[in-house]
Amino acid sequence: MYLLRTPKWLRNILPDGQWEMPVSESEPVVYLTFDDGPHPRATPFVLAELDKFEAKATFFCVGKNVVEYPVIFDQIIKAGHKTGNHTHNHLKGWKTNTQKYIEDVRRAQQYIDSNLFRPPYGKIKKKQAAALRQSGYKIVLWSLLSGDFDQDISAKRCLENVVLHLRPGDIVVFHDSQKAWNRLQYALPRVLEHCKIKGWDVKAL
Repeated sequence: MYLLRTPKWLRNILPDGQWEMPVSESEPVVYLTFDDGPHPRATPFVLAELDKFEAKATFFCVGKNVVEYPVIFDQIIKAGHKTGNHTHNHLKGWKTNTQKYIEDVRRAQQYIDSNLFRPPYGKIKKKQAAALRQSGYKIVLWSLLSGDFDQDISAKRCLENVVLHLRPGDIVVFHDSQKAWNRLQYALPRVLEHCKIKGWDVKAL
């Protein structure tokens, strides 16, 4: 089970995390993010769709995937998008020793030049978060999940998860991964079209 919108009580567990962005009535913006890439099929698709709508996004990359697909990672950067650290081995913080967790983040940092960090699964211990902040990282969470990782929902339901709840200032999570592919390829173009109709810019963090 997961919550589409992140409730206040959950945000209070990590109050220093970036859960959403400031809202400007004159320039409404939403912030799409993509986790777990780069991926040889999903990431080029995402880049092409973003380009069609002149949109920018933030890609929270797994270090080992950057090592495996360096050309695709370079394409993300050359297209003007932002990147973030998502650990090297997609570790779950709650089940990982703090020292090992920080070492894994630093290993990923060898390949991902960014001070943005998103904990896999959104699960991170307070000691881990404190250590990362002391090292200069900005911890980015989210205000809205697309649910594209959920293989029990339809592509249409994934789309509805976003368009029925999306509002300016939201940080939205998608995944450029094989697991999310069937829902991502349906939902993303339609979400971008929805934002265009609404007059909302789509920008990187």
